[in-house]
Amino acid sequence: MTTQRRAPSGQGPARRPGSARVRTTGSTRIQRNRPSASRRTVTVSRGTTKRTVAPRPRALTGRATVLIIVLIALALAYTYPLRVYLAQRSQIEQLEADQATQREKIAQTSQELQKWNDPEYVRAQAREKLFYVRPGETPLLVLNDPAGAAAEAGQKDPAAASGPWYDTMWNSVRAADAESSE
Repeated sequence: MTTQRRAPSGQGPARRPGSARVRTTGSTRIQRNRPSASRRTVTVSRGTTKRTVAPRPRALTGRATVLIIVLIALALAYTYPLRVYLAQRSQIEQLEADQATQREKIAQTSQELQKWNDPEYVRAQAREKLFYVRPGETPLLVLNDPAGAAAEAGQKDPAAASGPWYDTMWNSVRAADAESSE
């Protein structure tokens, strides 16, 4: 049994480039130079032939595995510093926002201080908050005491009175009319 050399594609015997094929017919010999791709030949052998299988590329080579492991290690190594950096950035932004709020508060306080430097503003505040009255003026103080007013009018407490609002209003008109007729 003779072993034939196969082409890298596995498609029959290999031929060297530039080699000529020789075909004999009868007593004449014809030599033709043709490229191997232009003509296909089928080789029939009498015995069992061993079929060659092209090697499959491996899914993951050793270098690729090492490269992936290194990339994963680098990614894991950079996650903690990145997280710390982002946390510090958010903290800085929060502190800057707090600082801006404090500046606004300082500006409002300085405006309030400027108002207190005006003597008329001080007098108006004294009248409003301390009930300050100038000599010769008569003070008028209005108290909002609905329970006390109802007791003086001889009625029950308006907060305890139940009913629609118009009944309450009509009762207050009657009470005012009763006081004016006395």
